[in-house]
Amino acid sequence: MEYKTIKKPTTAPAKEYKFILDPFQKEAIMCIENDESVLVSAHTSAGKTVVAEYSIAMSMKRKQRVIYTTPIKALSNQKYREFYEEFKDVGLITGDVTINSTAGCLIMTTEILRNMLYHGSEIMKEVSWVIFDEIHYMRDKERGVVWEESLILLPNNVHYVFLSATIPNARQFAEWVAYVHDQPCHVVYTDYRPTPLQHYIFPVGSDGIHLVVNEEGTFLEQNFENAMSKFENSKGGGPKAGPTVDCFKVVKMILERNLAPAIVFAFSKKECEQHALSIAQLDFNTREQKILVDEVFENAMGVLKDEDKNLPQVQNVLPLLRRGIGIHHGGLLPILKETIEIMFSEGLIKALFATETFAMGLNMPARTVIFTGVRKFDGRNHRHITSGEFIQMSGRAGRRGLDDKGIVIVMLDEKVTPEVGRELLQGSADPLNSAFHLTYNMILNLLRVDEINPEYLIERSFSQFQNCSKIPQLESQIKKLQVDYDRILVENEASYKVFYDLKQQQKELETRYYSSILKPEHLIPYLQPGRLVKVTGAAGEEYDWGIVVNFKKVDDQGRDNVIIFVLVPMIKTEDKSKCMEIVSLPFSNIVSLSSLRIHHPDNLRSSDNRQKVLKVLNTIGVRFKSEIPKLDPVRDLGMKDDGISNLLADINKIKTRLNKLGLERTSDFTETFEKFSRKMDIKHQMDAVESEINEAMSLLQLKELKCRKRVLRRLGFCTSSDIIELKGRVACEVTSAEEIVITEMLFSGIFGELTTEQTVSLLSCFVCEERSSENYKVREELTSALRKLKDIAKRVVRVCAESKLQVDEDEYVGRFKANLMDVVYAWCKGATFSEICTMTDMFEGSIIRCFKQLEEFLRQLVQAARTIGNVELETKFSHGITLIKRDIIFAASLYL
Repeated sequence: MEYKTIKKPTTAPAKEYKFILDPFQKEAIMCIENDESVLVSAHTSAGKTVVAEYSIAMSMKRKQRVIYTTPIKALSNQKYREFYEEFKDVGLITGDVTINSTAGCLIMTTEILRNMLYHGSEIMKEVSWVIFDEIHYMRDKERGVVWEESLILLPNNVHYVFLSATIPNARQFAEWVAYVHDQPCHVVYTDYRPTPLQHYIFPVGSDGIHLVVNEEGTFLEQNFENAMSKFENSKGGGPKAGPTVDCFKVVKMILERNLAPAIVFAFSKKECEQHALSIAQLDFNTREQKILVDEVFENAMGVLKDEDKNLPQVQNVLPLLRRGIGIHHGGLLPILKETIEIMFSEGLIKALFATETFAMGLNMPARTVIFTGVRKFDGRNHRHITSGEFIQMSGRAGRRGLDDKGIVIVMLDEKVTPEVGRELLQGSADPLNSAFHLTYNMILNLLRVDEINPEYLIERSFSQFQNCSKIPQLESQIKKLQVDYDRILVENEASYKVFYDLKQQQKELETRYYSSILKPEHLIPYLQPGRLVKVTGAAGEEYDWGIVVNFKKVDDQGRDNVIIFVLVPMIKTEDKSKCMEIVSLPFSNIVSLSSLRIHHPDNLRSSDNRQKVLKVLNTIGVRFKSEIPKLDPVRDLGMKDDGISNLLADINKIKTRLNKLGLERTSDFTETFEKFSRKMDIKHQMDAVESEINEAMSLLQLKELKCRKRVLRRLGFCTSSDIIELKGRVACEVTSAEEIVITEMLFSGIFGELTTEQTVSLLSCFVCEERSSENYKVREELTSALRKLKDIAKRVVRVCAESKLQVDEDEYVGRFKANLMDVVYAWCKGATFSEICTMTDMFEGSIIRCFKQLEEFLRQLVQAARTIGNVELETKFSHGITLIKRDIIFAASLYL
């Protein structure tokens, strides 16, 4: 990889700033002036937008076109408003909204950019710069792949500005961009925070906060211990006050100490609302501010019908807003969310209760950030937030130019170690790792394009690049191991190799043998005190022969487990002498049970008595020369399995061969064999590294690609020679739902039997992601269509199984949720929003999000029907858009 320095530009700057630029901003702007791509990796509120603005200004100065992409539509709308005020020649494309599509600067979601690239949009021929905002979103499991697809598909003559939160592997990402597009990509990385932060801990149930990280970034261990001691001193093992009571305490303290505005992060929508209501008696706003709140609110809600203005969510939020208290989460009506954002930016909200999505995107800092907890549900399980997530959210604290420092308060409800505390509060940002995965839409779109294919995309993916970047390190590891291997010289190496291989075979056979016989049902009758036994310790270390002291059965979730107490020889660390200790271990730790049993003193707590047992064991060892007799599975345990006898016969054959070699009878055998074993261990390490190199060099996901292509061929989406069929071209149009299932439905004629309202209702199963705790009902006339949808989904799973692609049927079929079918049907029939809200327990904002996704899905289906040439279907889907696109659900964004 070649690195180059940045040249200072000689022309006049494209844009002047009224403030002095930070060094990282100057450096990034120099890259843009030199027509070279740049990744700006900096903290939230550091001023990354300045760099984006400059690239837009320069493109406009040179009469070039620039694209600005964002992860979500809401952020696109906000950026459109921000850049339109600055540059005027700005357009917006988000799928449902298109404004001035011929503008010099186009703002769009990354999905729109990806679709444009697949469809060969003419706009792309005129683009010279693409700005990727929030590029760290590329690690998102579901949608991150869209960033990779877009980046790989963009032409090499385009230059880039990547804006990112701090990522430790920024250089690796820039190297990938340089590799994919054969152009330099600079990294401008800064850890500098214009407004330093102070981190405090509030132990839940206590009365005060404890400074644990000062503005210099020093972790104050004594203060941390003092905070944790509050848990020990409290009666009953830990503070018991309710979380809302504690939240009230903390927010009240913030108000009294003049540390507002504050963003209070909670990790669920319900928590946000509960905490906001818990402080409803506090009042942060003056009389003049209340009048302003009423004015802003009235103007914003002016676009709604009277019945929508009376919605409970609209009515309930105003009293809180007047007191300077706001709520921001995905369940809010979008118009309310935007109103609250505007009020917060104008200083009319002093305490904003938000979910973590507020930390992404628009720069809305506060003086204080409060965490109501540090555990979240990530869709699969409850876990602690990562240090990267903490950095992203806590970064909202401290307003540049307004605060000398930002305050971060973490409410903890359990005692944690200093290591855990330090990792959370001072840990590093999460690395940017690829979330690349194959989708049918991606494969079909690539088969449709002549110049590239799916293998091309996999080969250039960031995951493949990350994999291959390990190769130089692995190769140097092999060289080092080879030196160590060559250094070990063993006389008569060939004989020792034979001996070593036989010993490995013996070990493998014995493992199989003992796993067959060492079962509680066989051995419990023989676990009498004094029985000689060999066990492994908790860390896997193998003890020498010991004796059974006792055993007990424990009930483990309905399974009877056995714990054994064994007296085993151990080496004292201080003087290396042997002593005997009792250990308790699970039955599975037994390695071998002997046919010998010794008498021992009753009191084994006495060290003298234990030493007596050790002497007896030593005598037995000398007598049997380490070959202590073991219980015979057939004779002693009554097992009649021929396989066991065969295994035992094979083990004895190997022992005979080892004896014939005669190596064990040579004087230096032990030392030489240990030396040779070390040499073999190094060889195994070299083989493991070699196979890691081979794996890194082979194309990842190639096997999955072959399986997915097999599925597409069997379902008739493409031919055996990868020529795309009509079904495949239809599936290419669908990006917001399961493209295979919907295409199968389109070709099965299901929609021909349904009315428009029924069709739209059935299609809601594809876009509804929210779970509902209520038992939803499905209209009788739609039960048959829903059953057919699920039957098609099951058939797709069967074809996947036949194509060697593992898909969980319950999980796959469960993606099609019917809990909004009745709601959507009622809306299509003209029901009001307040009426449909009473039909489900979902948040209003979640209902609206599903409807907006449904409208986008219908637009894609209009295009799909056009591809088939089915005018009747096209008309039905277009009519469906008309039926749902009304009133509060599709109220225009306040930013537009």
